[in-house]
Amino acid sequence: MSNLSPILADDRDERSFEDPLDLMDEIDRLKVEKDAVILAHFYVDGEIQDIADYTGDSLKLARDATQVGQSTIVFAGVHFMAESAKIMNRQKRVLIPDLLAGCSLAESCPPDRLAAFQKELRDEERDFVTVAYINTSAAVKSLCDWIVTSGNARELIEERVPEDKEILFVPDQHLGRYLMEVTGREMILWPGACMVHEMFSLQDLLRAKRNHPGSLVVAHPECPQNILEVSDFVGGTEKMRQFCMSLDKPATILVATESEMIHPLKRSAPQHAYIPVPGIMTETGETCACNRCPHMARNTLQKVRDCLRDGQPEITWQSYFDKAKDVLERSLLENTRQAAKMNGD
Repeated sequence: MSNLSPILADDRDERSFEDPLDLMDEIDRLKVEKDAVILAHFYVDGEIQDIADYTGDSLKLARDATQVGQSTIVFAGVHFMAESAKIMNRQKRVLIPDLLAGCSLAESCPPDRLAAFQKELRDEERDFVTVAYINTSAAVKSLCDWIVTSGNARELIEERVPEDKEILFVPDQHLGRYLMEVTGREMILWPGACMVHEMFSLQDLLRAKRNHPGSLVVAHPECPQNILEVSDFVGGTEKMRQFCMSLDKPATILVATESEMIHPLKRSAPQHAYIPVPGIMTETGETCACNRCPHMARNTLQKVRDCLRDGQPEITWQSYFDKAKDVLERSLLENTRQAAKMNGD
């Protein structure tokens, strides 16, 4: 899945209008007919989240994918997520509504460049481990020692990466910088960033705080440092949801992450008012409602229906998936399995 390029959110196939309710009914019918289950990330359109069997962040969905009994998984998200679902379920068919649903972070760290940089560090006799954010291709995962999500990164680094080892953290420099701060570990940071989280406007965030006295700011750790410094809560999407649910009194919450995250927040904690933090266009300096991932926006009800009906696009097994499977299981599932044994599950 190389050479993916950013795609405008409105750059979708020109299709005749189909009633969303009719599409939902057809999808429900096809799920039964095709023995399929739908996993949807918090960043896809709310209407897709509503018809999904599982919704969540990358960590939850990676674990959910190992628990499903159906023979077909439809992953409404982006390419690296569907790859991970296939890696964890070799015998199952894994479909994705649009193969062009990529990820700017994954694109920023090609496997050949990572392998070359790792060789440079080894040639310098640096004793390091490579920790990769899950927003990477399977080929990159196969080169790494640990895989983390925004939901488990701090815990994994603190508990499982030896303190006498250097850490090469790829590909998100902002998440890496945040993890350096909260763990106290020095890291070699790959210079990648999420195209959505990097465009938030600090000026407009401060203006929104002034216009909504007493409001709270929740931000994803993929945001730049200047956004995190003025935030009341920093965490991945699932922790963000839990934080909003934990608030006793209704509040106004400014949300600094992908705007579709507001949909699960409203479902989980409807007592609050949610306001998306505006972004800023780097080319012109203009403020915009551009905090929508153009790749996530490629997922539509029509495409979910089409891939269920046609059995494609499909993620097929690649030779490097075996190595990627080892690191994914060790990183994301081992603690879950240990907890299940302790609980007698």
